[in-house]
Amino acid sequence: MVNALLIIGMQLLLVPLTTLRMMFVVKGQSREAAIFAVFEALIYVVSLGIVFSDLENKLNMLAYAIGFSGGIYLGGLVEKRLAIGYRAVNVSLLERNDELVEKLRNDGFGVTVFEGEGMDNEKRYRLDIIAKRSREKELMTLLHGEAPKAFVVVYEPTNFKGGYLVKNMKKRMKEKENTINSESTGKKE
Repeated sequence: MVNALLIIGMQLLLVPLTTLRMMFVVKGQSREAAIFAVFEALIYVVSLGIVFSDLENKLNMLAYAIGFSGGIYLGGLVEKRLAIGYRAVNVSLLERNDELVEKLRNDGFGVTVFEGEGMDNEKRYRLDIIAKRSREKELMTLLHGEAPKAFVVVYEPTNFKGGYLVKNMKKRMKEKENTINSESTGKKE
């Protein structure tokens, strides 16, 4: 019974480590992935060693499966909580919405506006927005409130270089935080 509990515990640790390792590999962060891989391999070998040491013990096999399943769930929660990376959001609007664009920019989102034509040669407006994954929900809530009829597509860029994101996003967020802090304390910066 002790071995079964140990196996479950190791799987609850192993699978989230595997999730994180894969996440870092996909995002091109090989050094971080390699660090997770060392711990992942050690836990994997020990837990499987316990299972293979007594193949007649069905409880250990069941514990491995239960721990693996729980680890998958836990890994998903960890990945969602960390929200590492960025989202690219394309918003298609029927009408130009300068107020929305200004609000997005004031809230620290990188926005580029394009004008195009729809199916019947009608003007359409597309916003290309870059946001940290940790702010995706905030962005979607804002878009839903300000442009409820917009067509929105969200994807994860695997690589980008330069632009607003690199130079100004951190600066704007810091300015916004300073403004909020000064308003809450009643001081002007």
